[in-house]
Amino acid sequence: MGEAALFWIMAPVAVFGALGLVFSRKAVHGALCLALTMISLALFYIAQEAPFLGVVQIVVYTGAIMMLFLFVIMLVGVDSSDSRVETIRGQRFAAGLAVAGVVLLLAGVTVRATLPEEPAGLAQASPDGNVAGIADAIFGTYVWAFEVVAALLITAAVGAMTLTHRERLTHRPTQKELSIKRFSEGPPGEAAGLPVPGVYARHNAVDTPALLPDGTPSEASINRVLVARGAARSTEEFRHHPTPADVEAAAQGDVDEPAGELGTDDDASGGERA
Repeated sequence: MGEAALFWIMAPVAVFGALGLVFSRKAVHGALCLALTMISLALFYIAQEAPFLGVVQIVVYTGAIMMLFLFVIMLVGVDSSDSRVETIRGQRFAAGLAVAGVVLLLAGVTVRATLPEEPAGLAQASPDGNVAGIADAIFGTYVWAFEVVAALLITAAVGAMTLTHRERLTHRPTQKELSIKRFSEGPPGEAAGLPVPGVYARHNAVDTPALLPDGTPSEASINRVLVARGAARSTEEFRHHPTPADVEAAAQGDVDEPAGELGTDDDASGGERA
């Protein structure tokens, strides 16, 4: 009863994830839908008394491979307009033939498949255990198919590296050339490089602007992505605003205004070095 309830609950979830993979417009959403389908399949394996396959499905495929795909997609970025451009002639026709062949193969296997009258349990199917049964099937009965699939995966990996390889058409500047260009063409104030976020500031965080030698916060030290998202702290928060007492003391010439003061009462010493 519990197995049937699990099937009727997770089967629509698996189908929904598969349809989301096919019809999603963004690659990130497609990867998440595929991960949802893989998790559903892992639950099916566990319900069918195959805990090893279920754990491998979650740890290896969902947790490692699919998350790697997802991180690569999120870091590199895939434009939906570029994904529909056919870079290799005839690839759509070849893909159609491949899909038709897979459909015919699955249909033939389904028609010729025969099910036993009484299903066999795990103890009868693999008396030595689930892991030993899988090892005997892979490296014994289906060793030839296993080797062919391994060779196919290696060929696919080499082909992917070959297709994504780019020949460098221009000279790659060295560190010395970049330094000379920065001093000769860039602004003099940025010749030595900009301070990193958090330097001479009260917080060692990427959203906190660095303080220049004169005590003013540097807007260029904050990542432009954080600024665009509105996640960076305002430079006015760390800019020093002299108080009337500071103005009076400066006019009398009693004390010199510290160069690295922040605009807060509890941090009049210029902040701690991160």
